[in-house]
Amino acid sequence: MSWGTELWDQFDNLEKHTQWGIDILEKYIKFVKERTEIELSYAKQLRNLSKKYQPKKNSKEEEEYRYTACKAFLSTLNEMNDYAGQHEVISENMTSQITVELTRYVQDLKQERKSHFHEGRKAQQHIETCWKQLESSKRRFERDCKEADRAQQYFEKMDADINVTKADVEKARQQAQTRHQMAEDSKADYSLILQKFNQEQREYYYTHIPTIFQKIQEMEERRIVRVGESMKTYAEVDRQVIPIIGKCLDEIVKAAKSIDQKNDSQLVIEAYKSGFEPPGDIEFEDYTQPMKRTVSDNSLSNSRGEGKPELKFGGKSKGKLWPFIKKNKGAAPEDFSNLPPEQRRKKLQQKVDELNKDIQKEMDQRDAITKMKDVYLKNPQMGDPASLDHKLTEVSQNIEKLRLEAQKFEAWLAEVEGRLPARSDQARRQSGMYDTQSPATVNNCAQDRESSPDGSYTEEQSQESEVKVLATDFDDEFDDEEPLPAIGTCKALYTFEGQNEGTISVVEGETLYVIEEDKGDGWTRIRRSEDEEGYVPTSYVEVYLDKNAKDS
Repeated sequence: MSWGTELWDQFDNLEKHTQWGIDILEKYIKFVKERTEIELSYAKQLRNLSKKYQPKKNSKEEEEYRYTACKAFLSTLNEMNDYAGQHEVISENMTSQITVELTRYVQDLKQERKSHFHEGRKAQQHIETCWKQLESSKRRFERDCKEADRAQQYFEKMDADINVTKADVEKARQQAQTRHQMAEDSKADYSLILQKFNQEQREYYYTHIPTIFQKIQEMEERRIVRVGESMKTYAEVDRQVIPIIGKCLDEIVKAAKSIDQKNDSQLVIEAYKSGFEPPGDIEFEDYTQPMKRTVSDNSLSNSRGEGKPELKFGGKSKGKLWPFIKKNKGAAPEDFSNLPPEQRRKKLQQKVDELNKDIQKEMDQRDAITKMKDVYLKNPQMGDPASLDHKLTEVSQNIEKLRLEAQKFEAWLAEVEGRLPARSDQARRQSGMYDTQSPATVNNCAQDRESSPDGSYTEEQSQESEVKVLATDFDDEFDDEEPLPAIGTCKALYTFEGQNEGTISVVEGETLYVIEEDKGDGWTRIRRSEDEEGYVPTSYVEVYLDKNAKDS
């Protein structure tokens, strides 16, 4: 089966067919290209979808992802991101292995086809030229033969006419012979050209055209094979990512199986547990007895004024329906005292952890600056060591402030966890707030403190009045104390703004009296005058104690 022998006379149809084959190949390339664009678009949409539902950083959504169901959903989003990546791989592989390769192949195919049909047209033109030469020699031979016949007839006529001179007859005879010779020459030329044409024609139809058509057939068959291989590659590119896509789906199933409803329920308890006991039964007040009604109306003030036994959460308390009290809309206090005990402990612990992280960052920065300063000291050409002193001082001050802040929250945390019965004098100094309740009244405050449904709680107005009275008594007690004697002096290394209660402001370089050493809490008690004294951070002053004070 050969196009050269079977289709020897179908040059034009073969030219159309091979062009159709190239068009089909280009159509397939366009199909694959559009498929790659769809894959890229799909992958982009999947990535955007996954990004859209990712939890926002430093938002409430991040806290929600503690629950196993939310973790599973987050895992699904991440797997969908990987899933999208596999569709990008499909697009990239189809582009590189099919689209690019076939596009290059089509260009080569067009050049090869052009070369083959150019060679075929050249052979056609050659045989057509030979045919024209043959026709020309044939017509010349025919013409010369007719001229020779007319010359012969003219000679015979002249020879038979007795009136014609001998010279005219001789002339006619020579003319006839010339024409006859020309006819013979034309005949020989025509015969030669005919033989040559027949040879060229045999070579054209049995050698040149079969060879050219065979090359065209091989070219077309290679094109068909290449299309088949590309279709296999098309399927293999998809098949290669199936295992990875399967793993993504397996991970989604695994995440779904990891959902633990009991664990999520426990997390809800940890998130919202107040630590309070449910309120006790409300006592019946018999208003039919005037005496009892009078006592009942004044029972709350009597319990406070006459020192009746204190009530505790969970005990029988008059009117303490704390879960149903309206929430306090005021600003939340710094020590989270508006929260129930358990929630307050969590918030304080979280704050302490954050401060410790900040302290560590500042310490790392201080170490880096110190190392850089050492390098400058050893190699002055690299920089001035003194230029880092201000930054080093600033970082040290930041560390000290953060430590003081951490100590303040640790004191509150210790109080909540029960490690300390009440806030110590150290905690008061750190927080800048003095607790004015005596141990006997702390429980009363806790008892009268009421919680709202969102976990915050408020205090009754009557108790606030009581606290103010107690605070006044306590302040009077404090004012009656004799001033402490000075045990030394100190010089302020840095300026300190004493904005909290119990602290005192100092200016860098100022000299003051020391009346109480640092007890290990990071504070030193100083005095500027008889009426001005308070606490400053120990790291902010340089202390010079009297020898007699040290010995005592």
